[in-house]
Amino acid sequence: MTNQPSSNLRIGMSFMASIFFIFGFMTNFNIAMKDQVQLAFDLRTLYPGWENFFAQLVNGVFFFAYFCFSFLCGMIIKKVGYKNGVIAGLILVATGSYMFFPAVSMLSYPLFLAAIFVMATGVVFLQTAANPYVVALGPQETAPARLNLTQALNGVATTIAPYMAGILVLAPAVLALKNGASAQEAANFVKMPFVIIGSIVVLIAIGILFIRLPEIKGNETVASMSALKKPQVWLGSIGIFCYVGAEVGTASQLTSYMTNLLDIAKDEAVKLTAIYWGGNMIGRFLGSVLLGTLSKNSKFTYSLFILAFAFVVGWFIFSAGVKDGQFIFESKPVYGLIFFGIALVNFFLMFLGKGIANVSLGIFGAANMLLVLCGFLLPPQIGMWCLLSVGFFNSIMFPSIFSLGVSDLDPSEMPIASGIINTMIVGGSVVPVVMGAITDSVSLTSALLVPIICYGYITFFALKGSKIR
Repeated sequence: MTNQPSSNLRIGMSFMASIFFIFGFMTNFNIAMKDQVQLAFDLRTLYPGWENFFAQLVNGVFFFAYFCFSFLCGMIIKKVGYKNGVIAGLILVATGSYMFFPAVSMLSYPLFLAAIFVMATGVVFLQTAANPYVVALGPQETAPARLNLTQALNGVATTIAPYMAGILVLAPAVLALKNGASAQEAANFVKMPFVIIGSIVVLIAIGILFIRLPEIKGNETVASMSALKKPQVWLGSIGIFCYVGAEVGTASQLTSYMTNLLDIAKDEAVKLTAIYWGGNMIGRFLGSVLLGTLSKNSKFTYSLFILAFAFVVGWFIFSAGVKDGQFIFESKPVYGLIFFGIALVNFFLMFLGKGIANVSLGIFGAANMLLVLCGFLLPPQIGMWCLLSVGFFNSIMFPSIFSLGVSDLDPSEMPIASGIINTMIVGGSVVPVVMGAITDSVSLTSALLVPIICYGYITFFALKGSKIR
């Protein structure tokens, strides 16, 4: 790894933080659209008995793009550089976003899925370029902290996205249907957000043309394809498959869990999934502090600010909402305290890991196995909180698995290794679809056994599989 001057590090990290925000927002906005898609395209009528399976194809198609293009994107980025790879990704994201307009206008579900696939291909470029760039920007021992910091910005976006989807898209659509609107009219609420997103992304791509980024250079004597011979890369890629699959599968199951087992309104349930992603965000901010090289006093000071922020996030998400098309705010500080309490447990478990990435990852993997098992076994009133808490312990998983998977690699090997690892983000396609099929054929809670298995492998990788050979 090459050491970058502090000014280069700041420029590179600032740039990558914005990219992480973009693909985080796009990914979760898309996930939150699953329930709106069921309404707009009337999948219950089109595919009776299999509506959950076909609704999960929204996620399946999105993450299948990782399987198709991640390795190819790694090779392209190796040739054209990180900056051009990011610009290509942004252009594809914008193109996919604009394709939603005709898809919804014609109520064509295949075209809608095609738009998701194009947009997802752009996100693959962004993801494949961003993660190794952040790792290579500084010392290897602090790579997990840097990735957690940029992923925390990703977490801000993933928290905002379902909240925005619930308030600005799903709630108005449900209200329109209650007032006698057709599915076509309700579907129109999907159009404008994606047009706005596409336009913003185009402007960002144009701006990036004029930004000069620090270069990442490796050892020219190291063959880039030698990454294929590193066991930690392959074992880490399986870890990413399990992590993304479990994260997306659990998140996409939450709305159905709350609406079917607790009789919570669908738009309210979509909004509450922001708690899941908010926990992910808070956990990553804590990870960026506790897995870094700050002094113990500084770690405690920053952690206190983050825990206070956790109270504000929980309080706001439960207090704000939309009723009959109008924004309302009913202060519910008790939920802020609950969110704060879960964040405090997250802090202590991470502190127990003593700043060691693989130890913290192992603790969090075991914690999520237990939480999802509680969601499977316990009454829904308790199970809901257990499943919402899973987001907290997902927080450091992607950055930790990725940094452990590419440890001991030269920067010249990074694009290929990143391509291999990101290919296995296809877990976000496979696991939710499998869970949807189990939900349709067995039961909603039985599908939770799948993420339990996934978190079991992550625990194994953390404590055993990540060792350098």
